[in-house]
Amino acid sequence: MPEFYLPYPARLNPHVDATREHSRQWSYDMGILSAPGGGPPIWTEEEYDAHDYALLSAYTHPDSPGPVLDTVNDWYVWVFYFDDHFLELFKRTRDIEGAQAYLDRLALFMPVEDGAEIPEPTNPVEAGLRDLWERTVPAMGRGWRERFADATRALLDESLWELANIDAGRVANPIEYIEMRRRVGGAPWSAGIIEYATGSELPDSAARSRPLRVLTDTFADAVHLRNDLFSYEREVADEGELSNAVLVFEKYFGLSTQAAAEATNDLLSSRLYQFDNTAVIEVPPLMERLGLDPAERLAVAGYVKGLQDWQTGGHEWHMRSSRYMNKGALHSSPGGLGTAGARPPSPANLGYGRFKSFTHVPFERVGPTTLPDFHMPYPLRINRHYAQARRWHDAWGAAQGLTSEGLWTGDKLHGFDFTLCAAGISPESTLEELELSANWLTWGTYLDDYLPKVFGPSRNLAGARALADRLGAFMPAGTGAPAPEPLTPLERGLDDLWRRTAPGLTDRGLASFRAAVTAMMDAMVWELSCVAQNRIPDPVDYVEMRRFTFGSDMTMALGRLSWGDFLPEELFASRTIRQIEHAISDWATFLNDIFSYQKEIEFEGEVNNIVLVIQNFLDVTRTEAVRIADGLMRSRLDQFEHLIATELPVLADRLGLDDRARAALASYLDELRDWAVAILHWHRETHRYREEDLRPALALRPRGLGTSALRPPGAGLPSAGVPVARVPAAGVPGAGSAAARAGAAAEARPAVLRLRPLGLGTSAADLLEKTP
Repeated sequence: MPEFYLPYPARLNPHVDATREHSRQWSYDMGILSAPGGGPPIWTEEEYDAHDYALLSAYTHPDSPGPVLDTVNDWYVWVFYFDDHFLELFKRTRDIEGAQAYLDRLALFMPVEDGAEIPEPTNPVEAGLRDLWERTVPAMGRGWRERFADATRALLDESLWELANIDAGRVANPIEYIEMRRRVGGAPWSAGIIEYATGSELPDSAARSRPLRVLTDTFADAVHLRNDLFSYEREVADEGELSNAVLVFEKYFGLSTQAAAEATNDLLSSRLYQFDNTAVIEVPPLMERLGLDPAERLAVAGYVKGLQDWQTGGHEWHMRSSRYMNKGALHSSPGGLGTAGARPPSPANLGYGRFKSFTHVPFERVGPTTLPDFHMPYPLRINRHYAQARRWHDAWGAAQGLTSEGLWTGDKLHGFDFTLCAAGISPESTLEELELSANWLTWGTYLDDYLPKVFGPSRNLAGARALADRLGAFMPAGTGAPAPEPLTPLERGLDDLWRRTAPGLTDRGLASFRAAVTAMMDAMVWELSCVAQNRIPDPVDYVEMRRFTFGSDMTMALGRLSWGDFLPEELFASRTIRQIEHAISDWATFLNDIFSYQKEIEFEGEVNNIVLVIQNFLDVTRTEAVRIADGLMRSRLDQFEHLIATELPVLADRLGLDDRARAALASYLDELRDWAVAILHWHRETHRYREEDLRPALALRPRGLGTSALRPPGAGLPSAGVPVARVPAAGVPGAGSAAARAGAAAEARPAVLRLRPLGLGTSAADLLEKTP
């Protein structure tokens, strides 16, 4: 086994023996330790004793009172029994249809509302869940009930994902694995148990915030990676399981089992370093921002301590339980601080590895990046209004003041050519819709350039946070609601965009899109925090935050709104759709990071780049990191199509989608494909990332079709009378494209496209007339 980072002491609850006896009797009462229906039992009594779940509970919840520890341990007995029960009944038999019916019924035993009727149980899993739900929820508030029910449903439902991969003989890619293991593993669910066990129910205002979510996710990932190391032999050799991080690292990176185990442990340590950083750096300002009272702050602190206790206590149990590696181990219950303190100190278990993330030298000369041959199977289509929209878009940027603060010039704005990106993303939209799409891309990129330029050198995170909060005021929750008078180009741009986007959206749609824009701004402030610390982000945290900083979630939120009248809300809330969106988003963000590596590392002193993250985590060269990033991009694109081909039809059947809805869903997926290929085409054409674009002395060098090289020498921002070269479509609609669909798809396409047509505010034509 690798040397583990164990930052917290393990302590043992004094009620362990009483809880052990209680849970044995409870297990008999529920049928867990008897043969259901006269068949062979899932566990024998000897196996149950050797697993020693009471020792797990006593180590992970050292301060819980006796009766609370009894209930907590019954929950753990139940969840491990469910895992083995599901294995024997459905995983070994590959009975996917039976598994779905089994899981659907379990959801009936977790009602959130008081007094809801619960059916009679028909097996030990149902009996145990009913008993535990009725014993636990009266002590907790509605917010906790909803969160815990969601975590329990995810834990149960995603067992089908594991079963489907076993049936197909498919090993997940690393990013997919971490995300799915978090759902199918028990740790996020255990985090809800921690709130109950410690009496530290989180305030609703904090529970779903980024810092608390990251604490829960890092805790969960570390627990699961640790479990994968201990359970590798049992799961891979005995059970035929494919959901194990060591196996994923073996298959994906071509490592030996031992090397894969060391890499898994490195990621485990990185997640714990992220936990520590979040607890110290992000949680205290969060409590101030939310204005939590002393009792709420104490609950947050108790929850953080409970996560720490569980982390080290879980390790101590794994070292003793025979469930995984320790065959024949006895359930000895040593008291005191456990054995962690007796282990000889080493750089690994003392956590010295964390310092590697702080050793980056900013602004070092790296030179241009050799680009890989990016895999892109989708055809490119360019909107026929591109040339006209591009000219009007430059005038819009100047009118908002984006070229007046010294950050961008008119030539830069023209050379960036966000209209080209929008024209590929929205190949069938109207001129007005194309203009609005390009304007949103421009505003988001300007904000992304503005924050590090203005607040980065001074490490002024409070100023960046205040700016983001003020920008939120220009996105009023209701249509027609007042907004402040805009004072800066960023404020004028957002005010104009919101006034043109909001009309026609439902209240729910408006709230959803506002949340997406807010999440993007918050993520950009998070990036500044990493730069202020000169800290290369943890790989998992970076991938998940990059989706927001790139604006992927904002763009896709608009797409979801466009099809909201034709597709049910449950579809877009489903794990399958979210995974589809995440896969294509990660492809695009990694693409951007490869193109922008020199710009960010050499010219901007950035640390937020997937190539740098991979270099730091795996100790590889930039060339190797680019190769790995490109491999991840290919695997994410493969996963995107795999989900569409295998999981989406099953989900559509479950939701009962009719032909019209299925056509709308197919068109939405085509929009995501358009989005990806347009982003690749734009990166190849824009004057934003190449060395000649970054060094002023080389800025006038010609750069190809559709760029400022086509303008007359010395020309600046084109006036209304200067024609702009039109870039023809580089491809034609494929067999699966929206344009090729007939009948239902054409009828389904809503009048409101991805980005709302121009509404209130000044039109682009007015801008041209009023701009000198």
